[in-house]
Amino acid sequence: MIEALVILTAMSAAGLAHTFWMRTALSRRFAVPLDGGRSFRGRRIFGDNKTLRGLMAILPAAGLAFALLGVARDAGVAWLAPGLWEMPSAKLLCLGVWAGTCFMAGELPNSFYKRQRGIVPGEIPARGWERAMCLLIDRLDSTLALLCGVSLVVGLHWQTWAAVLLLGPVVHFAFSALLCALGVKARYA
Repeated sequence: MIEALVILTAMSAAGLAHTFWMRTALSRRFAVPLDGGRSFRGRRIFGDNKTLRGLMAILPAAGLAFALLGVARDAGVAWLAPGLWEMPSAKLLCLGVWAGTCFMAGELPNSFYKRQRGIVPGEIPARGWERAMCLLIDRLDSTLALLCGVSLVVGLHWQTWAAVLLLGPVVHFAFSALLCALGVKARYA
């Protein structure tokens, strides 16, 4: 369970950094779509919401969050010792960047699907089975990709998978609600 708490803590910190970065004027300079404006079958591949500026925040922030948890572990924060992999902070930084990369990459198939279905970026279908599917995928796609990626490097217990898959969407929703209440975000995501 501590592994799951480490992952949720690090990625929540990265999400917070991402949210604040996206609200800066400087970040807007990097609003370059990852698909380069290209289309597939006459529709955008990912759309305008998947940009370089998002990667510029999540990757280093996740790396830094993992590394700082390693520093805290090394400084004697006892609860981190059993849940943070036995590797130096520099390697944890790399693991965090990898986790952030996997997290962001996990969103791309869903974005591709929605663009091909004509769903506006940032939106979901109005009703029906497709709405339910998109809501579920929006909550789990990045998390599943992150768990797969991290498992390739350090191996994760099945209990970690279960805890992150169950708690991740709850943390994500609570985090979004808090940021909306504070006026940092315009809508729940």
